[in-house]
Amino acid sequence: MTQDLRLQLKDLACSKGGRPLFSSVNLSLNAGQWLHLKGPNGSGKTSLLRLIAGLTEPDQGQIEWREKNICSSRAEYAEQRLYFGHYNGLQESSTVLENLQYLCALHGCAVSVAQIHAVLLQLGLRATANKMVRYLSQGQKRRVAMARLWLSQASLWVLDEPFVALDYASIGQLIEKMQTHLAAGGCMVLTSHQEINMQQPAPIILEIGQ
Repeated sequence: MTQDLRLQLKDLACSKGGRPLFSSVNLSLNAGQWLHLKGPNGSGKTSLLRLIAGLTEPDQGQIEWREKNICSSRAEYAEQRLYFGHYNGLQESSTVLENLQYLCALHGCAVSVAQIHAVLLQLGLRATANKMVRYLSQGQKRRVAMARLWLSQASLWVLDEPFVALDYASIGQLIEKMQTHLAAGGCMVLTSHQEINMQQPAPIILEIGQ
């Protein structure tokens, strides 16, 4: 990851069902920086994350990654960002291993079975590799979904309430992984109702709906 990575939000505006959520959002995020998005429920935090992830388009303004409009470079951008939303995105009738193989392939990330097993071991999920997802607890499902962060090669992480359903130990593992990602020159945008005890670097904070 090079030091020229950056995300730029330029005069963004968004509405939902005809109701304005936010407007005139401007922000720059450089390599190694992360944005903590804050605001009350219904203020548009998830809507802004989905805009940044390239899943929807703004009513006004534009988003640039490496000085390219993400709407005009969708395929390239999709390979460089990872979106981790409220839903785990797992197929209940497939095994943990099959799910992770599919999700990695879907995002253009080539990983081996050995790499997946190594990550599952690290996350305390070794025994689940060949189990169908439907038989896992909610906490296990969330950790399986979280394993994508360990397997991804994306430079930008867009995370919507990533700590939901995680126990204390798993939260600690995730925060450590976030710090490693940023130290390697990655970028991160997230929203969370929980306090994030990340030592370094300090976040850029954006509050919407105030």
